[in-house]
Parts: sequence; C-alpha cells; structure tokens
Amino acid sequence: MRSQANTSSEVILVIPQGTSVTIDEDCDCKWIPVTYNGQIGYVSTKYLSKEKTSIKVPYSSPIKYYTNSSGERVQSPTHYNSPPASATALCRDGTYSFSRSRRGTCSHHGGVARWL
Repeated sequence: MRSQANTSSEVILVIPQGTSVTIDEDCDCKWIPVTYNGQIGYVSTKYLSKEKTSIKVPYSSPIKYYTNSSGERVQSPTHYNSPPASATALCRDGTYSFSRSRRGTCSHHGGVARWL
C-alpha cells in the first residue's frame, strides 16, 4: 500500500497476499484507496480481486532457522497476521524478519518494506 496513487510514492506497508481490505471507493481506476489495519493508502488494481482468494501460509508449519554471519541461530522470515514481538523488519513479500543486522535483511523476500 502506497501513500499516493503511483509507483514512486512511499510504501506505507505490505499487505499479505489473500488478505481482505476495505475499499474506500469503487471505481474503474488503476489505483484504489483502501483501508487496512487502520491505515489508509492506495493499492494498484492489479493486486486486488473481488473474489476471495485462498493461499497457503506457513503458520502451522515448523518455524525454520538459519545461522547468521555471527554464528547466531536466527528465525527465518515467516508470515504472521501481526508483527511478532521479536521481529525486526517487515519484508516486501509480507513475511517478518528476525535478522540481527541490517545487511542482507529480507534479501530473498523482496527487500525491507519497513523496519520495526
């Protein structure tokens, strides 16, 4: 979701795929104003659907871990409905990162959408 109806405006937040949003105005536009988690912004219509979508999100799968460059065991980016307490960033694909350094955070997940 962006602050204005164009691709060069600031990304406010990333809405996970398959999530319902409130459409503030129904039109034949390229960008639609929407409300999500109390935030109002614009989403390109190419990412919206009027039908319910079904995606599998790894909430029930075991949490995966990796060893970072400092030798620490860190949780891999994971989908959650809201930010977990130990998350450090929201990745552009909607996963939450638990990285302990900024370098490389969300590198396989589209980059960092927002630091927490």
